[in-house]
Amino acid sequence: MAEIQNPNQQGGGGQDSRSLFGFMLVFVLMIVAFQIFGPKKPPQQPEHTQQKTQPVQTSPAPAPESDAGAGGGAHARVRGKAAAPAANSVQATNEADIVVENELYRITFTNRGGAVKSWVLKKYKNDARTKPLDLVNHEAAAKFGLPLSLYTYDSALRGKLNSALYAPSATGTITAPGTLSFDYSVGGLTVHKSFQFDSSYVIHATVSVTQNGAPVTALLQWPSGLGDQTTLQEYAAATFNQLNSGKSDQIAAKKVVGGDTLRGRFDYAGISDLYFGVIFLPEDPADVNVVTLHDTMSVPRNPEHPEANAQTSVPVLGAAVGQSGGELRTRLFVGPKLLGLLSSIHTASGDNLQEVVSFGWWGWIARPMLLVLRFFVDHGIGNWGWAILVLTLILNLAMMPTRFMMMKSSLKMQRIQPQIEGIKAKYSKFKATDPRRQEMNKEIFDLQRKEGVNMFGGCLPMLLQYPLLFGFYRMLEYAIELRQAHWLWLPDLSAADPVHILPIFVIVSMFLSQFFTPSPGMDQSQQRMMAFMMPAIFGVMMWNIGSGVALYWAGSNLMGVAQQMVMNRTGMGREMRAIAAKRAAKRAGKAVASRR
Repeated sequence: MAEIQNPNQQGGGGQDSRSLFGFMLVFVLMIVAFQIFGPKKPPQQPEHTQQKTQPVQTSPAPAPESDAGAGGGAHARVRGKAAAPAANSVQATNEADIVVENELYRITFTNRGGAVKSWVLKKYKNDARTKPLDLVNHEAAAKFGLPLSLYTYDSALRGKLNSALYAPSATGTITAPGTLSFDYSVGGLTVHKSFQFDSSYVIHATVSVTQNGAPVTALLQWPSGLGDQTTLQEYAAATFNQLNSGKSDQIAAKKVVGGDTLRGRFDYAGISDLYFGVIFLPEDPADVNVVTLHDTMSVPRNPEHPEANAQTSVPVLGAAVGQSGGELRTRLFVGPKLLGLLSSIHTASGDNLQEVVSFGWWGWIARPMLLVLRFFVDHGIGNWGWAILVLTLILNLAMMPTRFMMMKSSLKMQRIQPQIEGIKAKYSKFKATDPRRQEMNKEIFDLQRKEGVNMFGGCLPMLLQYPLLFGFYRMLEYAIELRQAHWLWLPDLSAADPVHILPIFVIVSMFLSQFFTPSPGMDQSQQRMMAFMMPAIFGVMMWNIGSGVALYWAGSNLMGVAQQMVMNRTGMGREMRAIAAKRAAKRAGKAVASRR
């Protein structure tokens, strides 16, 4: 499948060889374009404080408040300490952390703003594999805000809501299932945030903000990307995900407009990267406000060797979800983009979250392939690397008939090639613009039809392989199951081969594939191109690609070489080699004659 077939296997030269050669160049260009992950510098976006503003309902200036001292009047229970400087006020006297955990996560809340400081996924490790993965991007959160903080169009009110010390309903550690709420009330401004937790990756959130009894539009936000984003490629792979009026969509980071408000029916909205996502699922999706957040920050070009003078700008995506006034009720998924898991999470309208995994056009092939790999791993194979090789073997065996079709079509073309050359010689005295040239094309066409030769017969079987190729490629690129999955010397099938054994093997195997493929009718320049340049190009492409993709490509090339050696021993193979040897000798004779 993945090996590049020699165009002369499809035709005898001339127009057929050039057309097939063109197919190969188009294929290379498609693959190269598919591999360009370098993030383009996104347009500078204004800070949140410079985004669109919308007036909120205000009240006369409230009495001075203090987040640090305790005044007279009523008291609020926070860690057993008194708080509230004025009558009917509710606030804390000091900052405190509250932890909520189950078997899947450990969330650390702070009562300053009632937001999240840390969201640790217990079943996933960070890139260094030294500790569980924290999905809070701490560097970005320090600049753009903590997860589950509040977004308002009034920047001053937003700052106040997210810096105030809320009174929590519990202290210490809460083991899910459970509920945690935060309350704040000073000078006519009243805020209530409540979160419910169970044994899944989904939490329930309720938010209400009023000022002097009137509702204020306040959205719940995740403003600062994801904690697994450490490289330029991971930041560039971020997308804004939505299901708007029944249509799912993923917007690339460079197309997300910071501070833009979207209104309508949103069954879900949020952000994700290659492997993890944060998705809001409003309980009343009919009339939802969604604010797309897009900021930028500088990170080292090489995280392993950060240097101050080697920084680059990366996009930081976020989302805020709420309703115009009134109480917000929403669920929130924060976790891995596993197809089985996402299919079990449903919106208020009954849709699931599978479309959050971005397989693009090739989803109709990639999803079944991923399910097959999962089946292999769960039923006997137990390792994703071996499962990839098993599926590669199955796909190559399934595509073997197309190889024979290509060889058969090529052989037919070679058999009539002398007659075609004779027809061309008959009309060679006419210029290309001469109308009689059309007669030449007609004679060639009639000859091909008489002999049952289709000049595209060798191309079509090859084109049938491309959807499988790209589907497999796309699946391996986005499958979180390959993240930190090992195979032999490979520590992570989603990362490049650290010792580059696979890319070297790809180069060697592609060269062998070209060597064993009969090539009658190809001129020497094309032979050199196919024999050396193509393996080199694909080897370079494999150099920094995920090991899972490189493993598939290398395994497919090896199987292709074996299949070609078997086909060379058939009658068709021997005849094609004889034709190739005869034509090579003829060219050599012409070359000697020309030198004389």
